[in-house]
Amino acid sequence: MAGVARFEELIAWQKARELTRQVYVMTRLDAFSRDYGLRDQIRRASVSIMSNIAEGFERLNPNEFHHFLVMAKASCAEVRSQLYVALDAGYLSEDEFKDLMNQATDVARTVNALRTSVDRQRKN
Repeated sequence: MAGVARFEELIAWQKARELTRQVYVMTRLDAFSRDYGLRDQIRRASVSIMSNIAEGFERLNPNEFHHFLVMAKASCAEVRSQLYVALDAGYLSEDEFKDLMNQATDVARTVNALRTSVDRQRKN
């Protein structure tokens, strides 16, 4: 990536980090913290977003970075799907759900924009 020296500088990674932080905050609460399967799965999915962005960036290869961004975006969908489960199970209020869903959707859009940019670079 031209002009970016470290993955920590990527806005997509920064937003994914914040989403992960929020997921950890919410999954520490009440019944959500005791649903080990869902709690662990949504945590892994959110961590996967930021990890795939970092790993792809460090590969120093546009084709591989693109591949890892596709996986990061898929992990965003996994988080969003699991948020519905958490809402339906009563682990999140409607407002908590909306806040996290908006954040996860924003991360997905940002990752996709980065993926599109990398795709243009690899085709040039």
